[in-house]
Amino acid sequence: MTMDEKRIDNVNVISQEILPPPVVVKERLPLTDKAAQTVLAGRQTLQKILDRQDHRIFLVVGPCSIHNPDEALQYAQRLKKLAEAVGDTLYLVMRVYFEKPRTTTGWKGLINDPDMDDTFHIEKGVYKARQLLLDLAEMGIPTATEALDPIMPQYLHDLISWTAIGARTTESQTHREMASGLSTPVGFKNGTDGSLKTAINALMSVSRPHSFLGIDQKGQCAVIRTRGNLYSHIVLRGGNRPNYDASTISACEKELLQSQLPPNIVVDCSHANSNKDPAQQPVVLQDCLTQIKEGNRSIIGFMVESNLNWGNQPIPSDLRDLKPGVSVTDACIDWSTTQSMLESAGRMLKDVLPGRVSSGKVA
Repeated sequence: MTMDEKRIDNVNVISQEILPPPVVVKERLPLTDKAAQTVLAGRQTLQKILDRQDHRIFLVVGPCSIHNPDEALQYAQRLKKLAEAVGDTLYLVMRVYFEKPRTTTGWKGLINDPDMDDTFHIEKGVYKARQLLLDLAEMGIPTATEALDPIMPQYLHDLISWTAIGARTTESQTHREMASGLSTPVGFKNGTDGSLKTAINALMSVSRPHSFLGIDQKGQCAVIRTRGNLYSHIVLRGGNRPNYDASTISACEKELLQSQLPPNIVVDCSHANSNKDPAQQPVVLQDCLTQIKEGNRSIIGFMVESNLNWGNQPIPSDLRDLKPGVSVTDACIDWSTTQSMLESAGRMLKDVLPGRVSSGKVA
């Protein structure tokens, strides 16, 4: 057997395709002045909420995942009107998730598989994702997403106002390093078992400088050096049991303060907190709103999985059979429930939240 026949590199790699570097994608779909204003305003507002300079609660609300950009724009049009109606109490940020972490296998999201047929035209997915974010920003809609692939922020995050690090990756050193350099506030979810320590360790890590390998705007491998992200915070999403109750919130506050971290807590109304039952999301929100009304000062945000229509659906072999406005990943509440839920929250907190503003961060 010759040396050429004895493969050493890429033994299990079938092929490699060159992805256009971020600078090329951005030249084709450039950030406009209007879009930049939306993104910056979103980031600044969220920072002020975290600093207690803005009394409002922020809500990351929208589909579990985006599979149809046209339907996402329909949702955004409704969200914009609702945001204006509740804007004196709630600050709404649209959830625009393009990457889905899978426990075993399944659809990995619009970027990885935009045609939803296991063809994995990732270049097409990147352009579709950026175009949607650009359209939303030009509408005046601030957006939130999960940072899963550490390369993608170079392509998309100039259009993002808030970022999540998921329960499966909160413990990842790669994601902590990446988040330390992101330009947005970052929410770290507790571990899938419900552990708070994993997320608190992440917050301590991400607030400090890091040096790591990544790519630059030209797609070249680079050593990235960061100053640390001071606007990271915890997201409670449940684990082996829900963790939005008052005793868990209080315990989380104490652990954050003991670690010399601001007691800023976001509650995810879905996932394990709702036992993945969309009908439980309003229950979770109502419980937390009651805690705020009764004096809680640490809950500063919520996450809600919401779509045009209720529930979820499997991806059919014939995509023409997809039900419009229905999630293909986790089940979501529908628009009418979303509107009713958030309008009620706005009324409930309208006279309560202004008293929570202080000259500095809550201690």
